[in-house]
Amino acid sequence: MSQALNLAVSPRLARPMTANTSTEVVSRDPGSKLALQQLDRLAPSDATILIVGESGTGKELVARRVHERSARRGPFVAVNCGALTASLAEAELFGYEGGSFTGAAAARIGWFEAADGGTLLLDEVSELPAELQVKILRVLQEREVVRVGSRRTRPIDVRVLAASNVDLARAVMEGRFRADLYYRLNVATVSLPALRERRGDIVPLAEHFLSKHGERLRSRAACLTAEAKRALLLHAWPGNIRELENVIQAAMMSSSDGAIRPEHLRLRDPAPRAAAGSQPISSRVADGAGLGALAGPLDELLQSRPSQLFPKVEEFLVRRAFSHSRGNQVLAARLLGVSGNVMRAHLRRYGLVDEPAGEAPVAFSSHAGPA
Repeated sequence: MSQALNLAVSPRLARPMTANTSTEVVSRDPGSKLALQQLDRLAPSDATILIVGESGTGKELVARRVHERSARRGPFVAVNCGALTASLAEAELFGYEGGSFTGAAAARIGWFEAADGGTLLLDEVSELPAELQVKILRVLQEREVVRVGSRRTRPIDVRVLAASNVDLARAVMEGRFRADLYYRLNVATVSLPALRERRGDIVPLAEHFLSKHGERLRSRAACLTAEAKRALLLHAWPGNIRELENVIQAAMMSSSDGAIRPEHLRLRDPAPRAAAGSQPISSRVADGAGLGALAGPLDELLQSRPSQLFPKVEEFLVRRAFSHSRGNQVLAARLLGVSGNVMRAHLRRYGLVDEPAGEAPVAFSSHAGPA
């Protein structure tokens, strides 16, 4: 590839990894550890990986981790497919020759060529325009690109990763995504759990962000109070890790003494208040009305024959009791009719309270080489 060519594509579309870029994945929850172990097994290969998860779960971060743990020495480039415009998408991805359209004064390489020898992440891949899906499929099959305005193919050596917060299988069924491209991207799939499903990571991640932003803001050492930790654990985190980072950063600026308390977090109340005059839960369970209302949903679950139904229902019940009691372990145990020791064991298992001292979170850190 000619070194005289340069890349002039909007930085909002792609983020090449530089020599100073580092990735760190903090993991303590069993669910997130399992996903990382799966990624680490796939990383040394050249297999295409589809990374799925809600927005803000760290899909680009783990994609960088895959690149760093592979044998590839080229750059890591992440392209935001949702920001590609239909008129310029082909030129952005595949490049163009000088004079191929108005404003194309000189030849430019596209993001596929920019990632030659390395890894290209197609983030928000479900947002690719339909006409571009066909062309990307051909690139993945033939391992070559054709710049806009050229008839000459250019071979590329790029490992492609894809990320999506949309169910691509459903998108295929609804005609919004090509089935053949889906199968090409879906060589291996790794699902990243939402933050509300990996409670064991919430406090370690919050403390990581305290350290990260404390250095950048040059502020005094900040710490989370026990009440703040409890509030973090009870929050639903619809924005996942991205929301948690923003909450911690704002809390650091709100606290005057470095001690972060619930009022600094500014979280919405996660536990809905009971309506005035409503019958107490204990009374409804006692007369059978509360349990009877569960019969229909439970029958539907049993008919669908899900795996691991009992532990999933047990975890859901423990979480709801702990949330309803606003983090009071004694009250939660009383609601479920179990001993305090049994309740604490469940809460530790599901990451709702801290493990005993001596068990530190697992932190994965790595640094990328030159792009």
